Amino acid sequence: MSKVIEIKEVVKNYQVGSVVVRALRSVTLSIDKNEYVAVMGPSGSGKSTLMNILGCLDTLTKGQYVLNGTDVSKLEDNQLAEIRNKEIGFVFQTFNLLPRYTAHENVILPLIYAGYPRLEREEIAMKVLDSVGLSDRVKHKPNELSGGQRQRVAIARAMVNNPSIILADEPTGNLDSKTSIDIMRLLDKIHKDGNTVILVTHEEGIARNAQRIVRLMDGEVASDEILN
Repeated sequence: MSKVIEIKEVVKNYQVGSVVVRALRSVTLSIDKNEYVAVMGPSGSGKSTLMNILGCLDTLTKGQYVLNGTDVSKLEDNQLAEIRNKEIGFVFQTFNLLPRYTAHENVILPLIYAGYPRLEREEIAMKVLDSVGLSDRVKHKPNELSGGQRQRVAIARAMVNNPSIILADEPTGNLDSKTSIDIMRLLDKIHKDGNTVILVTHEEGIARNAQRIVRLMDGEVASDEILN
């Protein structure tokens, strides 16, 4: 199976005053196309830093990161922004929806940045919103939607460009238990439809929805477990 992500001996250091914080210490990891991987670890383990690097939101100090055949560790900021828009769909704990925009308008945004013609992007956005069960909520703004519906809009926005990977950072963190189950079922469906899903969570029960759990500790991979 082809590799979507390959990181080799990745180091990430931050300068805080006169102190160097070693957030990641020589992390090596590969993820296949259509894998479903959960990343876990306590506070300070490096999981958020790893998420930011995988999502091209931050650059590494040392090492190599190849995303879908492109060595992104050598790219400039504008090139990283282009990679983010084309290759990565983000789902955040806080949804990150624009409050003045409808569900449809929020989902269309990545397609505008990608240069799709108006009619085509409107059609694609409607199709993706329908796939997450929101065809009857397309004209609603975030404050008119429940938490679960807002997360579905965020997932639709993440999927709309048909990215190489879906990065979900604590996607159930702001949801009640019933809604969390619904969102995890949706992520499971997205994976079964052929997408690569990477889930960052601190909840063991949520992580066990994945096929594989990578645990970080003190900036290193502590374990890498394939689930039955």
